[in-house]
Amino acid sequence: MRVIFSRMRGGDICPPRVPISKVAWSWLGAFLSMYFVAILSSLTEVDVLKSMFLVGSFGASAVLIYGAPQADFSQPRNIIGGHIISAFIGVTLQKYLTLDIALLGALAVSISIVAMHFTRTLHPPGGATALIAVIGSTELHNSGYYFVVTPVAIGTLILLVIALVINNLSKSPLRHYPRYWF
Repeated sequence: MRVIFSRMRGGDICPPRVPISKVAWSWLGAFLSMYFVAILSSLTEVDVLKSMFLVGSFGASAVLIYGAPQADFSQPRNIIGGHIISAFIGVTLQKYLTLDIALLGALAVSISIVAMHFTRTLHPPGGATALIAVIGSTELHNSGYYFVVTPVAIGTLILLVIALVINNLSKSPLRHYPRYWF
């Protein structure tokens, strides 16, 4: 037990605050991508708050692709693959297994992590996408695999296109995006 607690102490110091320019680029990218997803949503739905395009995990993806564009989790392969694979797993479990929702949610997230590891597409918000597919509304459940295409695939592509533009407007070489595609 002492070994476990000794590992929890950490040891490194907190990294320094990032420059204001990085904060500004992160804000701009996140704002534009979330706004464009919401605009697309309003074009397809009467009530934006009921719209399927506003998937909560997109907010977490925005944090990664604009706040840490050089991270492995933030690369296009991870964003696209992580969300789509996880959505597919979540929809499949919800559609074909009649288990307690707590068990289905746990299975959706854990199986998604395994699948993302095997496909080298680990993207933490993908776990949330899988969970959303399981715990979502009746409307979401009725959409079935259409959920994987829209909002997940289309919304992810919107995030990616804006990330490609915004992250490459900066003159900083640490902001250029992506590091790799596949």
